[in-house]
Amino acid sequence: MGGKFAGGPIKKKRTAASGSKNMKKRIHSLVSGIQPDLVKLINERDHKTLAIWAADCAERVLPYFEKEFQNDKRPFAAIEACRKWAGGELKMNDARQAAIAAHAAARSANDLPCACSAARSAGHAAATAHTPKHAVYAAAYAIAAMRKSANAAKDVDEAVNAEMDWQQRHLAKLNNLGKARRVRLANEL
Repeated sequence: MGGKFAGGPIKKKRTAASGSKNMKKRIHSLVSGIQPDLVKLINERDHKTLAIWAADCAERVLPYFEKEFQNDKRPFAAIEACRKWAGGELKMNDARQAAIAAHAAARSANDLPCACSAARSAGHAAATAHTPKHAVYAAAYAIAAMRKSANAAKDVDEAVNAEMDWQQRHLAKLNNLGKARRVRLANEL
C-alpha cells in the first residue's frame, strides 16, 4: 500500500509548495482528530480502496464549495479524476494535475473556510492516486468543512461526530465489497 499513516506529526520538507509552519500545524491538528479505529482501517486498506473512500468523503462536502463557486468545477473534476484513476481509466499524473487544480480552487476560496476545506478535501482525494497518505487528508478536510458549516457548538459536535462515524462505516463497507466490485463502484459513480 505504500506509506502508513500513524496519526503522528506530519514530516515534510519545507518547500514553497508545502508552505509555512502554520500550514503544517493546521494539517497536523486536522489529522490528529482522526479516530484511532479509523486510523487502523486506513492502514489496512489497499491504495485503490482508499482512493474511492477519499473521493466519497470529498463528495459529501463538495456542495459547500459549489454553493459559493457554481462555475468552478475544479474540485468536482478532482473527485472524478480520483474515481477514474481507481477504476484504471486515468493515469496517476493526470489525477495529480486535477489535485493541483483543486488546491488552486481552495486558495481562491481562502476567505470562505467551509468552501476552502471542501476544495482541499477534493484535492487530497485526487492526490491519493499519487500516494495513499492523501486519503486521510481528504477525510480530515471533509471533517473540517463539516465543522465550519455548523452554526452552534452543539451542531458542530453532532456534525463532526456524524461525519467521522460515516467515514469509518463507509471505509469498512468498501473493504467488505471485494476488489472487483469496488472498481465497478468507482466507475459507476
